[in-house]
Amino acid sequence: MRFSVLASGSTGNAVFVETEEHSFLVDAGLSGKQMETLFQQIDREMGKLSGILVTHEHSDHIKGVGILARKYKLPVYANEKTWNAMDSLIGQVPVEQKFTFDMESVKSFGSLDIESFGVSHDAADPMFYVFHHQGSKLVLITDTGYVSDRMKGLISNADAYVFESNHDVQMLRMGRYPWSIKRRILSDVGHVSNEDAAIAMSEVAGDRTKRIYLAHLSQDNNMKDLARMSVSQTLESKGIIVGEQFDLYDTDPKTPTALTAV
Repeated sequence: MRFSVLASGSTGNAVFVETEEHSFLVDAGLSGKQMETLFQQIDREMGKLSGILVTHEHSDHIKGVGILARKYKLPVYANEKTWNAMDSLIGQVPVEQKFTFDMESVKSFGSLDIESFGVSHDAADPMFYVFHHQGSKLVLITDTGYVSDRMKGLISNADAYVFESNHDVQMLRMGRYPWSIKRRILSDVGHVSNEDAAIAMSEVAGDRTKRIYLAHLSQDNNMKDLARMSVSQTLESKGIIVGEQFDLYDTDPKTPTALTAV
């Protein structure tokens, strides 16, 4: 199993995951043309995808879903409430390309098992995914206001994580956003801060864990260097030294990470 974080941030999110038999796009939060460019950068063909998995209906996750589904005749998977919320936002998708992926369930595609789990975010029914393939485990978890004990149980001891590290609390509090938006981001249905992300990482990382990608960084309320420093320091306070048990990696709103084996 290999993956690339194609884009991650407030302006758009997408992750590519492949095995020898199947490949999936998790979210398509950029325009169709931008998504095609990202695929070219990792030397993959959009038309060979097995499908698009949708996490929730916010525009930075679904902007390109409809156009790509129609152009490449791709199956699209989402839970029922997310379908209801996004149907009018992505344009018409042929009924034969629309599939329901229930929360807290597993779909199998050959040797790849994809497990869905709920998160705490202000969307209709937001969920993310765990990919299991031949003993390897990849977890995608962003867009959540906190990481519950139930989430921790489902995502524990993965080989690799794409993990939300959205904001620095002080930058957010002092920044230009109106208080209503600040309150939403800081709430239990908003986004996880650098420090809270690190605390959750310290509780779920196991002896298998080798790579954690810091994802969905706010362009206004965070910076890559700051996120890495804050996460590293908080992990160190919990007895985990970055570079010994696992490494931290950046993601970017416009540049894909290298295709990496799990």
